[in-house]
Amino acid sequence: MTKVIMVACPTCHKQTEFSPNNRWRPFCSERCKLIDLGEWSNEDKFIPGQSITEDEDKPDSWNF
Repeated sequence: MTKVIMVACPTCHKQTEFSPNNRWRPFCSERCKLIDLGEWSNEDKFIPGQSITEDEDKPDSWNF
């Protein structure tokens, strides 16, 4: 007998099963998953840290 783990959906906070049976885990639905993705895309959600300039993410040389 396996224990069912229930978690709160990060978007709507509805209790949802956290298992392979829930294809949207940890979300309760595709809708909540897409809402969360949209918040990241709009930069409403972000991971705090120092911003980088466009040049900082490129290598010093492009030697291949």
